[in-house]
Amino acid sequence: MAEAARALVVHPRGTWLCPQSGAVLEQGALLRALAGRSVVLLGETHDIAEIHRWQLHVAAFLHMLRPQMAIGFEMFPRRVQGVLDAWVDGLMDTGTFLERSEWAQVWGFDAALYLPLFHFCRQQRVRMLALNCHRPLVTRVGQVGWEAIPVAERDGVTPAAPATEAYRAYLERLMGGVRPVPGGEAGSPVSDRFLRAQQCWDRAFACGIAEHLMRAPDDLVIGIIGRGHLEFGHGTPHQLRDLGIADNAVLLPTSEDAHDPAAIAGIADALFRLDVPEPPAPRRERPRTG
Repeated sequence: MAEAARALVVHPRGTWLCPQSGAVLEQGALLRALAGRSVVLLGETHDIAEIHRWQLHVAAFLHMLRPQMAIGFEMFPRRVQGVLDAWVDGLMDTGTFLERSEWAQVWGFDAALYLPLFHFCRQQRVRMLALNCHRPLVTRVGQVGWEAIPVAERDGVTPAAPATEAYRAYLERLMGGVRPVPGGEAGSPVSDRFLRAQQCWDRAFACGIAEHLMRAPDDLVIGIIGRGHLEFGHGTPHQLRDLGIADNAVLLPTSEDAHDPAAIAGIADALFRLDVPEPPAPRRERPRTG
């Protein structure tokens, strides 16, 4: 028991930790190094306000080091890119922005969690990128696969690179691991259909980032994306590498004061220890459409 306790990596509050070595990283040196990347992905749990404050602070730090940047958001589908452009250009108020970006219909989490990030982009004239795809595409890819969907109906998203076995194993751990099924054999909770749908999102985010870098190759792109799409280099980082963007980094928040080194090795480029977060914000019921 004592040996197990000594084996944990202590993580002081308000510091960055290297998950590979367990070393505390100096913030200035870390962020200066990351500002030289093409893509920095900031993982989140959607309903935790403290995480969105952390994302805002990191974005502001990186903007000071490299003002030529864009911020991409999982929360917006591609079809509302014009609304994001108009918001950054100061052409509408907050209520109009949320209404025209279909916030309540598409996302559903309290907009107050994200508004400081949106206002940061507007004040600093940082381009916002709508990274998500049309929701029915995710369902179709899961049901029938990419090959059965005409290119014109793919919302500009290219087929995902094949998932690794490590990604499937990671998703299985998230979903509670393999479990018995009728007949007595262990069954995976990650079906091929589920995996294809998850990868459709991963690929959509990566395609949105890659398309922007094609137009603006000198920009730094920050991604605001759920951590399940980023951890251990699976998901969107894997798809970015497939699109030729290898110099991407993943930063994740944590509220843990100590870590099992085997559990965090490879999870991200750096972990930041947050203050104890407030309880999750309730998710509003999204209105039914159609």
